[in-house]
Amino acid sequence: MATTIHPTAIVDEGATLGDDCRVWHWVHISAGARIGARCSFGQGVFVGNDVTIGDNVKIQNHVSVYDAVHLEADVFCGPSMVFTNVYNPRSAIPRKGEYRETMVKRGATLGANCTIVCGLTIGRYAFVGAGAVVQRDVPDFALMLGVPARQRGWMSRFGERLELPLTGHADAVCPHTGDRYRLAGERLTLIEPGP
Repeated sequence: MATTIHPTAIVDEGATLGDDCRVWHWVHISAGARIGARCSFGQGVFVGNDVTIGDNVKIQNHVSVYDAVHLEADVFCGPSMVFTNVYNPRSAIPRKGEYRETMVKRGATLGANCTIVCGLTIGRYAFVGAGAVVQRDVPDFALMLGVPARQRGWMSRFGERLELPLTGHADAVCPHTGDRYRLAGERLTLIEPGP
């Protein structure tokens, strides 16, 4: 299907968007952006030049995806969540050569009004709660809450909290999908997809 771009949106020449994207009111996508298929950009979203976005990414209203931020497929960015790309900004000191790469892995959710400090990796299917401030790498499937964000549990691919300790050795099953997970130490893996 064709990509839909609202008349108020600006998509700079050179930007690439996959099929079936939706670009809503007052969005600005910069020339160097590389965007996959079936993505949605809510009102007031900004996408920088050095940005890659995978397929089926949903970016809600008033999110800025700055240079050096990379989102894999199926990432959800909640309303007004924040990315940064400079660790120690000063108005009078140019630091464009000091951008720190941020990687958000497949299927991760970044809740409304959360902040992701630059230079981090957010793991696959991780879930960052609304308003959290993330200052360190996040493991796959981790549930992160608070300021500063701390791991409070584990989430399934479906987005269901799993009944598991933070560390140790245990198995869990997602009640919605039947996916089976295994905790080994501080690492959770999907060991068997549901039927």
